[in-house]
Amino acid sequence: MTLRLPSLALVLTLVVLTARAQTGTDKEAGPNKSAEVRTRVDSLPPADVKQAIELLKANYLNPDATTDSELDRAMLQGLLLRIAPGGQIVAPSAAANEEPSPFRTEILDGRIGYARLGSLVKSNVEELDAALENFASKSLKSAILDLRATPGSNDFDIAAELLKRFAPKGKILFTIKKPSTKENRIFTADDEPKFHGLLIVLAGRETTGAAEVAVAALRAHAKAMIVGQPTAGQGAEFAEMALPSGKMVRIAVAEITLPDAGQIFPKGVKPDIAVEMPDAQRMEILRLALEKGVGQFITDLERPRMNEAALVAGKTPELDALQAAQHNKPPAKSTLHDVVLQRAVDLIISIGIYENRALK
Repeated sequence: MTLRLPSLALVLTLVVLTARAQTGTDKEAGPNKSAEVRTRVDSLPPADVKQAIELLKANYLNPDATTDSELDRAMLQGLLLRIAPGGQIVAPSAAANEEPSPFRTEILDGRIGYARLGSLVKSNVEELDAALENFASKSLKSAILDLRATPGSNDFDIAAELLKRFAPKGKILFTIKKPSTKENRIFTADDEPKFHGLLIVLAGRETTGAAEVAVAALRAHAKAMIVGQPTAGQGAEFAEMALPSGKMVRIAVAEITLPDAGQIFPKGVKPDIAVEMPDAQRMEILRLALEKGVGQFITDLERPRMNEAALVAGKTPELDALQAAQHNKPPAKSTLHDVVLQRAVDLIISIGIYENRALK
């Protein structure tokens, strides 16, 4: 029998399949075991790979586990495991029927502009323009851009439009490289930025696709600080292609690179300040914030301004007043606490104190 398309991925998965056939379960095969198998397979020269497959086919106690059909499945499974998250078998996309995530903005503590982008669509970017103009009219020097409610998207044109609001004119924002066609698309900032102050970007594990590219580019080109969790690691251009059954194979077809940040896929973007937050809590806060605003989920928002003279003297009357106020204040309206946004607000306030002291 002629063996078709032997590969290290095939061998890796074939070993796993035969182990399942022998034990009747894959509960014992955890991440450490899979990594060990892969390491051993990777250490084999090509001749050993081919011979190992032939020996398994000829001698394994369950011949049904090494048929051509099983080898094909093993090769596909092993390949998907190796290139993850660059290839997946998925149901037909329902994104077209999903409700768009709306844009929201507010001003926190009278001095910090907050904008929740929502979906990467033209109308939301236009609303962001209006919000940035409002921030400028109120002389706000700091802003928080929340991308945690931005669904995954392949719309890199809109992502570039978003970046143009913050990146210097003439800057190369990012490049899409498609190896199959040897074509590159270069996105450049062609206008002056609309915001020049301190920018904090909120992101997390749910931040993916074009939004993930925006996170990396904002840090590289607008000196934004990223607060939250590492992004999803899917900052690439994906295509969904139909299979005969109606299911889809989702494939990363182009990589995204930044001049000052390198590749985003498949490791994602690590935050400058890591803040863990349960997914269920994050989703509930984002849902409720659409109705009543996000300020209610920041417990330490209202605080006295720091007295520079007192700080120099080694006193902290503001902190003493804050502790007293917290001791006497009525119960909070919400028990939910947006720790990611809270950390961003604390960061802005701390940087403001430092800059004020530097000017003395």
